[in-house]
Amino acid sequence: MARRPVAWVGAIVLLAEAVGIALLNWILGSVVDNQDMSLAGLDPQAMTVSTWIAGALIGGYLALCALVMARAAVRDRAPGNFGRILLISCAVVHALLGAFCVGLVGWAAFAFMMVVLGLIVLTLVAYEKKAQQALVPTAATTP
Repeated sequence: MARRPVAWVGAIVLLAEAVGIALLNWILGSVVDNQDMSLAGLDPQAMTVSTWIAGALIGGYLALCALVMARAAVRDRAPGNFGRILLISCAVVHALLGAFCVGLVGWAAFAFMMVVLGLIVLTLVAYEKKAQQALVPTAATTP
């Protein structure tokens, strides 16, 4: 089955997305800092630092999700409860961001978000089927 390759590709894509999001927020924070921009009277330095912190937190979250998927691929087993909850929340985030991307960014961004969502969901579902098959009794074990 294609469980391992899907989990590996999902982990690589999530890691690339984490680096991209962190880099994008770092660039946006630098632009705000260099232009000395202000939004509704907010301190430009506070906006810069908060953008950098947000980039680090979101990048770290996506990198943690990538680590969970890579660990599932290496072990060829479903992630534990924490990992499953983390991947489900990541799937929900990608679904919502994909819906917003259609109007704000375009169809290409929507397609990317849906591919990542598909990789996450396929990883969760494929490993879940393996766990359920182990629990199903066979005809030889039933009285």
